[in-house]
Amino acid sequence: MPAETAPTQSERVWLSRLRLTDFRNYKHLALELDGRPVVLTGDNGAGKTNLLEAVSLLSPGRGLRGAPFADLARFDGSGLWAVSGRLQGPDGSTDIGTGRELSPDGKAVSGRLVKIDGHPVRGPGKLAELLQIVWLTPALDGLFTGPAAERRRFLDRLITGLNPGFRRISGQFERAMRQRNRLLDSGSRDNRQFSGLETLMAESGAALAAARLEAVDQLAHAVLRKWSPAEENGNPGPFPWSTLTLEGDLEHDLRIMPSTEAEDHYLRVLRDNRERDRAARRTLIGPHRSDFLATHGPRNMPAGFCSTGEQKALLVGLILAHAELLRDLHGTAPLILLDEISAHLDEPRRKALFEEIISLSSQAFMTGTDHHIFSSFGSNAQFYSLQEGAIVDPLQNQNQR
Repeated sequence: MPAETAPTQSERVWLSRLRLTDFRNYKHLALELDGRPVVLTGDNGAGKTNLLEAVSLLSPGRGLRGAPFADLARFDGSGLWAVSGRLQGPDGSTDIGTGRELSPDGKAVSGRLVKIDGHPVRGPGKLAELLQIVWLTPALDGLFTGPAAERRRFLDRLITGLNPGFRRISGQFERAMRQRNRLLDSGSRDNRQFSGLETLMAESGAALAAARLEAVDQLAHAVLRKWSPAEENGNPGPFPWSTLTLEGDLEHDLRIMPSTEAEDHYLRVLRDNRERDRAARRTLIGPHRSDFLATHGPRNMPAGFCSTGEQKALLVGLILAHAELLRDLHGTAPLILLDEISAHLDEPRRKALFEEIISLSSQAFMTGTDHHIFSSFGSNAQFYSLQEGAIVDPLQNQNQR
């Protein structure tokens, strides 16, 4: 982004304060931040990923590890934990926090409490109205070669930032399918119950598939817009462009027929396949079986057949294009969490990634074992060294503007 069009500090969304209490290996941590990208370095087990996970919980969902909330409490602690931050944005500052607290009977609650400016709110969905967070972890390095379920989860997480209603639609389908699966597992032949649940699945499933198709189309255009011009100018660029597709029976129907017809067809499929589903004890057809696929554009090769480095470059390029798309939609760039990001990226691509983060005007949190890997940031980042859940060296020589 040209410097003259970069967002001003007041147009950004960033954390100026971060507090952790009894979270993972942190008894207590307090960071004062100034909006620049944050680099966290230290040995394995120092708590770098734990800190990124804490930040990720300032958004809806279970965070970048997807761990049960009970598992987030510090070992030998009280079983409770808390993460809070002060968010700076166009409308001023907002205090946000989440954690596990005790119920009135003295037992730890199963979910998590969310507070905004000190007031409890119903569900973590309210956090999405305040900020967007995207992330990459080493577990995603095998995304294109792993199971389709992982790619669906990855895609759905991207979609939540583009479509505020997506979590509700997805939840409706999942709840109806779980109830139908319980009927199948029990051997029930109650046609009235099946019909009611299948109608709900058809309605929400068609809406879910349509939302995914729209989002994939948005992402595909964003990727091409961002990365293909470099190749057209004879320069391969740091990250390759890619083509993105969504494959599934319901998605296929939505491409060739009106949505109402696709919904009706899926309803018939559910009804006609009850016996087969009953034998399998689960629903075998629907958007829960769809697959999100990517193709390396310059090489015209499915991502799963590319080298590890090429797959990582495709993934980073997709995340950066998604972050830029979120910025264009919401007016502010998302927070970006990059865990052990240097793995499988050569020096030119690492440097290009850091330049993109600065250009996006995003507050990124990055981890690595060696702070020298991030030296190209210079004074454009805050550097912290971690050891056993504590800041041991703020690297003040690189922490000043």
